[in-house]
Parts: sequence; C-alpha cells; structure tokens
Amino acid sequence: MPPFSDSTLSLLSQGYAWLPNRMRTSTDGTVRTRRLGRPTIALRGPEAVEFFYDERHVLRAAALPDPVLDTLFGQGAVHTLDGDAHRARKAMFLALLKDEAGVAALGDRVGQLWREAAAGRKQDRMVLFDETSHVLARAVCDWVGLPLSAPESAVMARDCTAMVDGFATPGPRHLRARRARAHQEKALAAVITGIRAKPGPDSELSALEAVARQRDADGNLLDVHIAAVELLNIIRPTVAIAWFATFAAHALHRWPQHREFLRADPDRAYARAFAHEVRRFYPFAPFVGGLAADDLTWRGQDIAKNSLILLDLYGQNHDSAVWDHPYRFDPHRFSDAGRLPDNLVPQGGGDPARGHRCPGEDITIATLATLATELAHLDYEVPDQDLTIPLSRMPTAPRSGFVLTCP
Repeated sequence: MPPFSDSTLSLLSQGYAWLPNRMRTSTDGTVRTRRLGRPTIALRGPEAVEFFYDERHVLRAAALPDPVLDTLFGQGAVHTLDGDAHRARKAMFLALLKDEAGVAALGDRVGQLWREAAAGRKQDRMVLFDETSHVLARAVCDWVGLPLSAPESAVMARDCTAMVDGFATPGPRHLRARRARAHQEKALAAVITGIRAKPGPDSELSALEAVARQRDADGNLLDVHIAAVELLNIIRPTVAIAWFATFAAHALHRWPQHREFLRADPDRAYARAFAHEVRRFYPFAPFVGGLAADDLTWRGQDIAKNSLILLDLYGQNHDSAVWDHPYRFDPHRFSDAGRLPDNLVPQGGGDPARGHRCPGEDITIATLATLATELAHLDYEVPDQDLTIPLSRMPTAPRSGFVLTCP
C-alpha cells in the first residue's frame, strides 16, 4: 500500500465536509488515508452499507477511541461489542425502544411537555435548542421510570447535550463532555444500586428496572457502571433529538410552505416524511467506523486486517447517485413514510436487530414528527439572528440555537 498522509487535523478543521470533499475526487467511491496513524479506507453507498454492517467484515470492539467512549457512548457500551455479546445486550434495547406503544407514549409525553413549555413562554424569548433539550430530558426520564424535578431535568439536559457536543473535538467542549458523563454515570449507578437492593416488581418492568436487572450473555447482572452507561444510552440520544428539532425549525423558516402540509396531516404521515427529510438533509453524524475483521477485498481493493473502515453517512445522504436533487429539501421524496428507506443513513445503516444500527430511530422519527407538528401549529416570530450552520463544527446547529418569540 502506498503511504498516505494522516488526515486527523484536516478532519478537525473541515468537519462534515472532510470526507465528501475527498470522495468528489475519488474514481471508485473510496478514500484511502490515515487517521490517528492507522490505515483508513472510507466507503459510501448502499452496497457499502451492506458490506460495513456484516460482522464478518467489520468489528466494533476496540474501534472506538477512548475520547469518544469517555464522552459520547461510555466505556463498555453496547457499541463496543460484537457477536453474541452484542446480540445479548442489543436485545434489551430492541425490546425497550422498538415497542410501538412505548414509542407512541414517549412521543405523546414530548408533545404534552412542549405545549406546556410553549404556553409558559408567551411574550417571551425562547432558544429552541435549549427548550427542546429540557423537554426531551424530562420526557425520556419520565418514560424510563426516572422522574426528575425541573432543576434535575435541566441538569440532565445540560449534561446530555454536553456529551454530544464535545465528543468530536479537543479543548473545553471535550472536557465539559467528560465531566458531564462522569457526573451522570455516578448518579445513575447509585440509582441502579438502589433498585437492585429491592425485590423486582410483580408488574411489567420500567425501562430503568429492565436495565438495572439486565444480564449479560453469561447470565450475570451487568456491572453497575455498565448498566448506568446503557441507561444513559437511552436517555442521551433522546435528548440529542434537540439537534433535529432545531433543524426542523430552520427548515420551516426557510421553506414555510411545509407548515400547511404539517397542519393538514391528521395521521402524521407527512410529519414522518418531514422527519426523514430533516434527518437526511441536515448534518448529524458524519460517518461511523469499525476495524477490518480480516484481510478483505472491496471492489478489487485490498483492505488489511485491523485497518479502520469508515462509512460515509453525511456524504451518502447527499449523494446524487442515491438521491434526486440531494440538496433540495423535499419531504415528498419520503411519501411512503411508514417504511424507513434503506438508503437513509443519518444514524447508520443495516438491520438494527442484527447489526449496530441505532435501535432508537423509531423514537427519533416519532418524537421529531411530534415536535415538527407542534412547531407548525405554533404562532411565533423569528427575530434577526445568525442561523448559519457551520459544517466545520461537529456536531453542528444554527449558531443562534434558533431564537423565537411567541406573541
């Protein structure tokens, strides 16, 4: 293999544009480089998704660097497992996060809390990102069986957004993310320890109790710290929907004609299509990575064992070979919104039951559809502000957080 320069610094400076920019000059849909000194190949496209999520090809164990685990996912999280251990842990998330009634209940709770928050902000200025993160934190904690006071849910919202905001960057944001995770892991471990000291309930387990009493592939209770990590891996991604909610408001501001479609949508079919398009159009996860499980071949190219393999998510969601007019915001492209399109990979790809795809996408779609509908029905004004979405920042959002006022 010829030598390649390390692209870690260019990734940090270019953000979401780094891999798509490199892909534009590629003749075979791949990019070869080095990251943190490791040989790296990046792939894109539906066939690449299938290749990447095949455990015979790509493994996650040891693929995620400690700075990401210490902020975003947590040490020992399901994201770091493969094979039977991964399937045993993933089964818990699938049971909790793919239940239709449970997903609907969480969406309803988010809608209720949002309406209460909006009503309390009449004649007041609201930073949408902050408000929705608070609503989401309170709603998901209620949903898992961890009711928090208003000040406690505000701390949870602050900590969860810090974990997401600081995982991909050095400096103060990263330090805040580490502190936030350490704080919440310690607090939730104490809660889980208390639950384990009591007999199990006779009725159906809450999500909190299910995680506290979850056993590993060998039949042992999860380490209390890992149980806290996995509980956060339900709460944190739900709070992170605040990024998508802010993008939804940005889309409604730029293309206000969609408000009428959302208002005239009794079964929320258009709202789900709108949610899909927000997730496709706006930047969220730039890529996902894993390690080559063996010496591999991809489209005639050799990939050495233990090489880093990246799947270009942001690039695929804007690839003209996959999408017609990819830089046009058009929810109608998802008119069959009841089915998750295979080519849509804002949170990864593959089968969530068999691979590493996020099992919480149903929650994201239902919650985002709820919030988009609520925004479409809300009478508000958008004062002058900086709504720039810088692609060099990961994760990104409108610089202002999207300020609105309710008359």
